[in-house]
Amino acid sequence: MKFKFTLSLAAFALAGHAAAQTKWDLPAAYPASNFHSENLVQFANDVDKATGGKLKITVHPNASLFKAPEIKRAVQGGQAQIGEILLVNFQNEWQIFGADGIPFLADSYDAAAKLWRAQKPLIDKKLGEQGMMVLYAVAWPPQGIYTKKQISGAADMKGLKWRAYSPATARIAELVGAQPVTVQAAELSQAMATGVVDSYMSSGSTGWDTKTYEHIKNWYDTQAWLPKNAVIVNRAAFNALDKPTQDALLKAAADAERRGWEMSKKTNTEVLEKLKANGMTIHTPSPQLKADMKKVGDTMLKEWLEKAGPEGKQLVDAYQKM
Repeated sequence: MKFKFTLSLAAFALAGHAAAQTKWDLPAAYPASNFHSENLVQFANDVDKATGGKLKITVHPNASLFKAPEIKRAVQGGQAQIGEILLVNFQNEWQIFGADGIPFLADSYDAAAKLWRAQKPLIDKKLGEQGMMVLYAVAWPPQGIYTKKQISGAADMKGLKWRAYSPATARIAELVGAQPVTVQAAELSQAMATGVVDSYMSSGSTGWDTKTYEHIKNWYDTQAWLPKNAVIVNRAAFNALDKPTQDALLKAAADAERRGWEMSKKTNTEVLEKLKANGMTIHTPSPQLKADMKKVGDTMLKEWLEKAGPEGKQLVDAYQKM
């Protein structure tokens, strides 16, 4: 009888340990080798260590669990407890999500960090209304233009088959006379290989991840904007954690944000050298191209402010006062 009682106590202890461990899935849209994905894995490891294994987060990179546009809804609906999204992907839902995709509004890391400080309170409120919260955000390197042919101004971009991944990138195509084709990051390599697209606007990091140099040989360093990936969490899932686990998660998120911005800066320098080594020519934009793209940016800011209304004006005013 004593032996049975001891066994049942041990079984109860094991069951209690199993119940105490929480497992979360974190879908992400970019390759495992991308710095955002590497940062996510480090974040998950930090959470595991800080909670003594009580919260285990499994990162699913390269759109292997959900495609990029599906991740936000998956987190909101609880199919995934946590996920990484590209904010500009959701501009059609709410204009403030697309603030960091407006060309030349914030065109450096310092400016992008200021924009995030202005943007975050509004995003916290919106996600809160949707049953979610943002843990952290990290900027991509500055965006430039990839083209098969050399260009000296917007007139040379007319008719290009232009990869669009957000409302803003589609609008740029329209303004310069290119043909927008919606292609998410995971499908970009195939789209270039099959001739579906012959140009797009993105960072050096995306160019390296997708081996763009195998298909396109020119990149124009326009430093147009620095879009951000944000890691969001289902609020009910967060609330279900005990206070020490919540605190550990928030601390790991703050560390991931600081580390991620530094990784972005380092990646930007490294990938441009790698692209050059693989036959890509890195161009400084001509004065004409700069002027043309600035005009595109001015038009898009005006359009965005009209759509975003008072919230948009509040955001831009707060950002410009920083």
